[in-house]
Amino acid sequence: MIDPRRLRILRAVADHRTVTAAAAALYLTPSAVSQQLSALEQETGHTLLLRGGKGVRLTPAGEILLTHTHAMLARLERAESELAAYADGTTGAVTVAAFATGITELVAPALRALADGHPGIGIRVRDAEGDESLPLVLDGEADIAVAVEYRGAPGPDDPRLFRVPLHAEPFDAVLPATHPLGGLARIELAALADSDWIGPHPGNPCHDMVVRAGERAGFTPRLVHASDDFHAHVALAAAGAGVALVPRSALRGTELRGAVVRPVSGPAATRRVFAAVRRGAEDHPLFRPVLDALGTAATALGTTS
Repeated sequence: MIDPRRLRILRAVADHRTVTAAAAALYLTPSAVSQQLSALEQETGHTLLLRGGKGVRLTPAGEILLTHTHAMLARLERAESELAAYADGTTGAVTVAAFATGITELVAPALRALADGHPGIGIRVRDAEGDESLPLVLDGEADIAVAVEYRGAPGPDDPRLFRVPLHAEPFDAVLPATHPLGGLARIELAALADSDWIGPHPGNPCHDMVVRAGERAGFTPRLVHASDDFHAHVALAAAGAGVALVPRSALRGTELRGAVVRPVSGPAATRRVFAAVRRGAEDHPLFRPVLDALGTAATALGTTS
């Protein structure tokens, strides 16, 4: 008989690619993880992992077992959801991991709505960049992620996650008020090819979006200044340090003195935002009202999914 707890460890190692990282995510020691994996190999009669200098990778037998692991863990999540519904489990805490603008634009309005319609559900908010929240959900440190599409993000058909599209928003160009193109109603991105650029740090999903937008326009943005705070982007542009692409919602309420904001003509960056829970948990009586409230908040933004 295969121990389901060991399957969770197998998936964590597959997600994190090293025993040490998986152990940290599961709050176990690396030796405990290694012992559990060895026991799992004994249970199955197969070598499941190949260990190398750069981490571990699954053997073909390990890949087969991982596929069944995704399905089994989703069934367990669904069983817990149905049991909670049977017990009318509408009282409890839900941890939501979201990026800063997502907290402002989506999570906070959802929290207000839940306070009226579902007072028994308490929300714990955790600030996490768009690519950090999904691992938190998979590792069980958060229940719901509000995340953005990025290169390498788990897709809608990922067997580990259930996704709910929320909204999509364009990036607008932010320029110094003195910029020669500042008087135009719209900006062709290619016209900014020779400018110094302000952008998020590498690793932030929006950094990848800015770089890809430039590449589609025929150039690689010369990123001189780096900050993950979009208000800082606007302040630097106002100081004449360069130009930036900023998600439209991040500009709401921002002081624009010394800077101008212009929509971009042609293909440009778009931030697609979605919520995600572990697959099988989408109808949990605590999680479903939160997902619905996030969807209502997204609709109120007036942007499309």
